This record gives sequence, C-alpha cells and structure tokens, in this order.
Amino acid sequence: MRRFGQVIGLKPEAYDEYVKAHAAVWPSVLAKIAESNIRNYSIFHRNGQLFAYMEYVGDDFEGDMAAMAADPETQRWWDVMMPLQEPLADRAEGEWWADMEEVFHTD
Repeated sequence: MRRFGQVIGLKPEAYDEYVKAHAAVWPSVLAKIAESNIRNYSIFHRNGQLFAYMEYVGDDFEGDMAAMAADPETQRWWDVMMPLQEPLADRAEGEWWADMEEVFHTD
C-alpha cells in the first residue's frame, strides 16, 4: 500500500459549490476511484487550500491512474471541478494537484 498527500488551491468564491458537489459525488466517479485501487480517500480544506489523502492498494499505479483519466465520467467530473481549483505555481510539470513528500507516519 502506498500513501499519497496532495495539495491545490481552491478559489474563494468556489468553496460552497465544491463542498456541495463533494457531498454528492457521482456514483460512477466513486466506482472508478474504487476500481482504480484507491482507498481511504479524503479531502480537507483550510484557508483556500485543499489537502487530499489517499491510499493506493494496487500494483500498477500509472496504469490505474491512466485508466481513470481516460474514463469519460471522470473527465466530466474533472471538467466541473477544475475551474474551481487553483493549482500551485510550484507544482511539478504535468501535475494538477501538487504531490507532497511523506515525512512521518505511524499506525
């Protein structure tokens, strides 16, 4: 199992819409997340920043993420969510959500 932390900005005027959408995520999107071997997926908000945490339990992360990105319903969901978000200026090339380095973990 691999743990991931990611961060992105949220436009101030988009907070209510973002929270409302995530209170009723489309079942097809939730199914694709599970099918892509993602578990324990959470998104937190603080002062215009979103922090996402997820655990990946598969054995082909790149393949699973590519399959999710190719899914039409996931693309449609992202088309709704992406205009609400503000990627970090210092994110790596190709990232939307900026990956974070894990520096501590305990069970």
